Amino acid sequence: MLINKIKYKFATLVLCLSSLSLQMSSASEVASDVEFEVSGNIALEQRYFFKEGLYTQQLNHYQASVSVEPEFYWQWNDGNDSVIFTPFYRLDAQDNNRSHGDIRELAYIHARDDWELRVGFRKEFWGVTEFQHLVDVINQTDGVEDFDGEDKLGQQMINLSLVKEWGIVDVFVLPGSRERTFAGNEGRLRTPIVVDENNVSYESSAGQQHVDFAVRWAHSLGDFDLGAYWFHGTNRDPYLTTSTETRVTSLTRYSLKQHYSQMDQLGIDVQATLGDWLWKFESIYRDTSLEDFWATQAGFEYTFIGIFDTNSDLGLLIEHSWDSRGEVELGKQGSLLQNDLFLGARLALNDMQSSELLMGISSDLDHNAFSFLIEASSRFGDNFTVSFDLRLLQSNDPSDLLYSLSRDDHAQLSVAYYF
Repeated sequence: MLINKIKYKFATLVLCLSSLSLQMSSASEVASDVEFEVSGNIALEQRYFFKEGLYTQQLNHYQASVSVEPEFYWQWNDGNDSVIFTPFYRLDAQDNNRSHGDIRELAYIHARDDWELRVGFRKEFWGVTEFQHLVDVINQTDGVEDFDGEDKLGQQMINLSLVKEWGIVDVFVLPGSRERTFAGNEGRLRTPIVVDENNVSYESSAGQQHVDFAVRWAHSLGDFDLGAYWFHGTNRDPYLTTSTETRVTSLTRYSLKQHYSQMDQLGIDVQATLGDWLWKFESIYRDTSLEDFWATQAGFEYTFIGIFDTNSDLGLLIEHSWDSRGEVELGKQGSLLQNDLFLGARLALNDMQSSELLMGISSDLDHNAFSFLIEASSRFGDNFTVSFDLRLLQSNDPSDLLYSLSRDDHAQLSVAYYF
C-alpha cells in the first residue's frame, strides 16, 4: 500500500510539473521578468501537560518539537504566471506519529482578467465561523498538529476559477485524497484506542485514487458575503471501528480501523457585516451509504472599537453548533459538537507587534463537559513571533468522547523565526 501511495503521488507530481514546464517554455521570451522570493519560518514548540496521561503508554508532561516551513515563490509574465512551493516538516521528541512531513503547496497558477487556473498541491479554506468550520471540505485534517482541526494537509487539485458579475465560480477536480493523521501510542490528545494508520479501507474500488469533484459559488451582495457548494467524492472524516489482532503470546491488541466512505455534501456559508456586528452562519447536508445528516454552526461577533480611548478593539463572540447525528461513538460517526455553546472574546491591540488575544469557552449542553482556550501571539524584533496557547478540557462522563482528553490540559509555547 505504501509503495502504491508513493507511486501515485509521484505520478501526480510529474503531471503538475509537466504542465508547469509547458507554461514556462511558452513564457521563455519574458524570462528576464522572472522574480523569485524565499520566505518561511522555523519554530520551536514546547507543550506541558499538567497531568499524567489517562493511558499508560502516553508521554507524561513535556512534549517538545521543532518545525520548518519554507516558502519558495516564482512569478513571471508580469505576475500572470507563478509557482509556489511550501514543504513542511515537524520533528517531535516524544510522539513518532507527530514527526511527519507534507507538501502543503506545490502549485502552478495562471491568472487572466476573468479567470484563473491552479494546478498542483494546494490548501483551500472555506468558512466564516470561529470555533468550527463545517463547510471546509477540500483538504484533509492534519490531526497530529493539533486537535482543533484547523491544520490541513496539501491536496492535489486542478482548480479553474471564473470571475463573473454574478459571483465567482470555482470548479475543482481532485485526483485522489489524503488519509488523516492521528497521534500515536505515546501521543496525547488522542482516542482511547490508537488509530492504526496501516489499517485503512475505502468504499470506492479506486481506493485513495478516487477522483473527487467540487463546485463552489461565492458572491458579495452589499453587506452580505455568500457561498454555496456541492462536493462529490471521498469523505474526509473516516469512520473508526475497533479492530483486533491476536499475537503469538495470545495477547490481543486493539486498534481502530479507518474507513473512508463516498459522500455528496452540500454546504452554504453566510456572513453579514452590519455596523459593529458580524453575523455568521454555516450549514452542511452530507449523504453517504452509511448515514445522512444536517449540521449547523451559527453566531455573531460584536466589536467595541477603541476601548478605553486606546487603539485596541474588543470583540465578543457567541456561537452554537448543532448536528442531527447526536454524539460520537465508535462505529458511528456522530459529532463532538452535537449541541454546544461557545462564548469568546478577541482582543486586538493594533500595535506595531500585531499583538492579539483570543479567549473562549465551550459547553456541551448534553453533558457536564466544557473546554477553555487562550490563544495569544505577538511579534518581537523584526523576525520573531511568540505564541502562547492554553487548553483546559473537562468531562466527567466516560461515555463522552471528550473524557478521553480530560487529563490533557496543557500549555503550549512556540517561538518562530520568520525569514
